[in-house]
Amino acid sequence: MVELKTDASMDLMREAGRVVAQGLTAAREAAHVGVTLLELDEIAHDVLRKAGATSPFLGYRPTFATTRFPAVICASVNDAIVHGIPNGYRLSDGDLVSIDFGSQLNGWAGDSAISFTVGTPRPEDVTLVETAEAALAAGIAAAVVGNRIGDIAHAIGTVCRAAGYGIPDGFGGHGVGRSMHEDPPVPNEGRAGRGMRLRHGMVLAIEPMLIGGGKDGYYEDTDGWTLRTNDGSRAAHAEHTVAITEAGPRILTAL
Repeated sequence: MVELKTDASMDLMREAGRVVAQGLTAAREAAHVGVTLLELDEIAHDVLRKAGATSPFLGYRPTFATTRFPAVICASVNDAIVHGIPNGYRLSDGDLVSIDFGSQLNGWAGDSAISFTVGTPRPEDVTLVETAEAALAAGIAAAVVGNRIGDIAHAIGTVCRAAGYGIPDGFGGHGVGRSMHEDPPVPNEGRAGRGMRLRHGMVLAIEPMLIGGGKDGYYEDTDGWTLRTNDGSRAAHAEHTVAITEAGPRILTAL
């Protein structure tokens, strides 16, 4: 069931989303060569503590997982697409990093992700990240009252495919509200004009995931969480929590 949020609820979700943006900004600013993924996780955790927020990631266990998620961020490096578990890995010059982060504040959730390079960037990684951000922008632009879920999916998929990138099947966006994952699912590829009609008060996490090698295949790492590209190519992930309003899409996870 899709819960339509009131304007007051969306304002509260904006506060949760602002905490997410602050955590992502802090993690990105700290992501220098030699810094560990666990250190980035602790930085994001500190942002939550100072805001009086909690993590919807920490201890989360969806149906596909055999263990609870042990951190407040997902940190996915190079060929990791999403759901990477922070560990003692030290960032190296040229790494491509995706950080996914969420907050729970005053009973409402926010969820967002960014991708960026560390140190000296590879030109192909810069293009991959820019395309992920362009696909996210296209999806958000389609998130207007009267459109359908398929319009968002089509907008994202069109940008990704035109650039020659792969899209991991079965993973995409979702509703957000009192919990991080709610109905409806928001695919990263689909047909325009299909699916649920968008209404004022719907709140969606829109999150393109791109595979640099152009193939859609991925596999699950032995940690039971991390998804990696089959061909070893690099991946990028971009995400915002977006409210559907009569005035147009409202990004809730911006600074």
